[in-house]
Amino acid sequence: MPERRIGAILAAAGALLTLAGAVMYLLPGPGFHVLVIGLAALVTGLVMAAAGHRR
Repeated sequence: MPERRIGAILAAAGALLTLAGAVMYLLPGPGFHVLVIGLAALVTGLVMAAAGHRR
């Protein structure tokens, strides 16, 4: 599986986790941890997709 595709999948999952974490952060729940994990996955996925695009 190409690095660019893995990055795109990771970025999509990170975006969903970030959105879910933001909603849970506003509502009572463990939203901050999900938000941080989602942002980390989103940034990592974007970097991987950009690195795969240059090759």
